[in-house]
Amino acid sequence: MIELKVENLALLFDPLDPFPLPTRDLSRAAEEFIVGWAREFPAKAPIRLMLHLTAQASYDLPELQSAFSNHFSQKARSVSGDISELYRVGRTSLMIGLAMLVACVLGAQGAAVLLDEGPAARIFSEGLIILGWVANWRPLEIFLYDGWPLVRRRRLYQRLSEVPIEVCVS
Repeated sequence: MIELKVENLALLFDPLDPFPLPTRDLSRAAEEFIVGWAREFPAKAPIRLMLHLTAQASYDLPELQSAFSNHFSQKARSVSGDISELYRVGRTSLMIGLAMLVACVLGAQGAAVLLDEGPAARIFSEGLIILGWVANWRPLEIFLYDGWPLVRRRRLYQRLSEVPIEVCVS
């Protein structure tokens, strides 16, 4: 369970957001606190959010639930867009990298023929082969490593969009 003590509900939401509560964004501090605690939970563990409010604070639980759900659903959609953009860049980079690799392999073979298989030809052709593989470093990095943290973050935001909220008035 994630617990928040709030004296004024307005502190949970972005003061610059002019929209009414169900569509209003959470404040950056509240979001960072909730996300920070939610990251500590195992991936399959259920998460609940308990808001401790003062007796003077008025609230509408369905409206609060909707506001939190809308906020984290929007964050998940935003990260989905980031993932799509990353993979689009990865595909473009991969096409460029593969074209570069083909050009370097052909150049290496041409260098071997033109420079008569001597040490200079070997150094030049090996250098071209290495250059061709280095040109594929970034696309491989995108597809093998860069997407996973974004997928995990999207999954966390999706989980947070479904978190039940409980209110305790003291």
